[in-house]
Amino acid sequence: MTEKKIDEATGTETKGHEWDGIEELDTPLPRWWLWSFYACILFAIGYSIAYPAIPLLDRATTGLLGWTSQGELRQEMRAADTANAATRTAIASADIATLDPHSPLMQAAVAGGRAAFKVNCAPCHGAGAAGSKGYPNLNDDDWLWGGDRAAIHATILHGIRQPDSSTTRMSQMPAFGRDGILKPEEIQDVVSYVRLISRQEGTSPAAQRGAALFAANCAACHGADAHGNRELGAPKLTDAIWLYGGDREALTTTITNARYGVMPAWGEKLDAATINMLTAYVHSLGGGE
Repeated sequence: MTEKKIDEATGTETKGHEWDGIEELDTPLPRWWLWSFYACILFAIGYSIAYPAIPLLDRATTGLLGWTSQGELRQEMRAADTANAATRTAIASADIATLDPHSPLMQAAVAGGRAAFKVNCAPCHGAGAAGSKGYPNLNDDDWLWGGDRAAIHATILHGIRQPDSSTTRMSQMPAFGRDGILKPEEIQDVVSYVRLISRQEGTSPAAQRGAALFAANCAACHGADAHGNRELGAPKLTDAIWLYGGDREALTTTITNARYGVMPAWGEKLDAATINMLTAYVHSLGGGE
């Protein structure tokens, strides 16, 4: 048996090896550290028994207490719904079109609509409601169907071109090229005119010809002044706001094939309180009228 070697300076047993005269001491761990370590082991064992902890093939152990994070979330959501029930009921029954914009109820509706927008509307209109190609920007004051609260409410409630909704917003621009209503060269003349009135091009013989074609084929919906018609969902063509683009290629595609964008009829998916909250929030973005 190897004789134990004791360090003379500290009186502590060494590990029995050395490097260049430096020896390692076999210093025992502090008692407080050992007890803390043992306590952590006992806590881990107890936690694994009481709570879901051990992963299995298709689930985890349930634990003796039956606690789950999903169950706790459901309880918190039920508690929140109970706390907000009175406010939601008031919002659902309110006439959102005439509700005082400075009232606490309107403020609550805007706050609730902000959360509902992120869940239901942001995938198309963007988190900041700035939209993208084919999806309207809700921050400006250019509205296809109207930007006051009553119009916004109707649009959200009934959607756009929903075949299963008899009250949906419905407009249908002819596919002037695909259906043979206008020849390709005539479409280019109309494009030149639209780009003229939207201040993207100067006057030209093509734009002059396009003016006559516009009056005969487009003014019925877009208006003789091309300022649009909200009852028909016809956009204004004299500004720089474009849903699908105002360059020549985009306008040619629009006139040739038409665009039939759709939006869900949220009244069939969301409750009245959420519809009113979304209306209040969209109207509050800055473009509401």
